[in-house]
Amino acid sequence: MKFLERAFDQQNQAWKYLLVCVGALFVWMAIGSIPLMLVLFVKAVPIEALSKNLSFALLLLPSVVSLFLTVWLVKAWHRRSFAEVVNGTKRVRLDRCLVGVGVWFVLMTLAYGVDYVVNTEDYVLQFDLPRFIPLLLITFLLIPFQAMYEEFLFRGYLTQGLGACMRSRWMALLLPSLVFGLMHASNPEVKEFGFWLTMPQYIYFGLFFGLVAILDDGIELSIGLHAANNIFLSLFATHQSSALQTDAVFEVVRIDPVKDTCVQVVLSLVALLYFARKYKWNFRLLNGPIAP
Repeated sequence: MKFLERAFDQQNQAWKYLLVCVGALFVWMAIGSIPLMLVLFVKAVPIEALSKNLSFALLLLPSVVSLFLTVWLVKAWHRRSFAEVVNGTKRVRLDRCLVGVGVWFVLMTLAYGVDYVVNTEDYVLQFDLPRFIPLLLITFLLIPFQAMYEEFLFRGYLTQGLGACMRSRWMALLLPSLVFGLMHASNPEVKEFGFWLTMPQYIYFGLFFGLVAILDDGIELSIGLHAANNIFLSLFATHQSSALQTDAVFEVVRIDPVKDTCVQVVLSLVALLYFARKYKWNFRLLNGPIAP
């Protein structure tokens, strides 16, 4: 095991974590949002008046900028490279990223395919090729960076820091997942469907991604899973209250947060069992202490 253990060094002071997180948040909210502000100023229109493709791209850009700044700050202050945050070694396992993408994309395709057959009236076909092609390019160009940023910060950097501080894999799993969920509290889905119906989805996703990262000794699978989830929703299933407002193939006109959470749990368990078998995970490691 090397992923969580990598944070045991002389560069693990709490003030560094605080400054990195504040810096990443500031860049995401301020500097990364400059392109969006400039477009709105030049066009003199509210964001709702922009095309969905343009607003989607501009809303994703802050995550890309924040990713590069966060990687740089971690390297400068913690002497920890990108790969060392990803899995504690000098090499990123790209094949695992692709496996995560493939597995989750297949599972979501099956889930939405079955739901479409059973609840066809909940889906409105809105496919428009001239708008879909730019969406395809934006999605595959920017979503991987957005997913990588969130996984690097929460499942990588913060999980390593909390693991080294508390020396408990369970706390390294639970605390970043809670923070990850609360960071999405301002999403439009939360306002539309209520805090207590929506937040369990975000927190559960954080737990799922975190559990995969700890068991696999790295966050590559989590990056792939996260990217596949957002890519699929961006391209194929949007709805009026979605944080990912796109010209997707379908608009879902009736959302049931409880059903979505249940489907999410089932899909994650299937993925977890597949990964455990494929990579021969030992679940007993969760109870083991984190030691240098």
